[in-house]
Amino acid sequence: MSEIHAHPAHSVRPSAASDEAALSELDRATWSTLHAVSPRPQPPYDPFFDDTHRPPDFLVAEVRDAAGGIRLAGYTRLVPPTPLACNAHVRQIQGLAVADWARGRGIARALLRAAMAAAREQGANRMTLRVLGHNTPARALYESEGFAVEGVLPGEFYLAGRYVDDVLMGRSLAP
Repeated sequence: MSEIHAHPAHSVRPSAASDEAALSELDRATWSTLHAVSPRPQPPYDPFFDDTHRPPDFLVAEVRDAAGGIRLAGYTRLVPPTPLACNAHVRQIQGLAVADWARGRGIARALLRAAMAAAREQGANRMTLRVLGHNTPARALYESEGFAVEGVLPGEFYLAGRYVDDVLMGRSLAP
């Protein structure tokens, strides 16, 4: 699979092992208690890719700059939620990040739409995700793309001095 989504200003493609340094840097730069439940990354940094976070699990968004160069602007991780055959028809978004300099350009929406297209190509007919209750911008994006709240785990996480809900969202991938 090559380019999944093309737009005059950006494109989305499957990640490659060569994206690791840029993805690692982006992941550290975008860390926030708005969306992360793990502690802020500290040196020495763990590798971005490992046995459970493989390049084929990620889609990356790229932006062409004025000089013709390409910059990595965002990523999302798309995986089966479990190894069980009984829910092999489901794909789950497990992370979506966009660089601060690339916000407001439709990158997150392009990544989400590309993930849904990739999930359909993989034979999935349902998509799920988890989002923190106080992440209003992400929740609005997901709702605008047809995701509905399917469950809430109240106060599931304690972040930055307050309890935060874990919101479970999902949608059909049927045409």
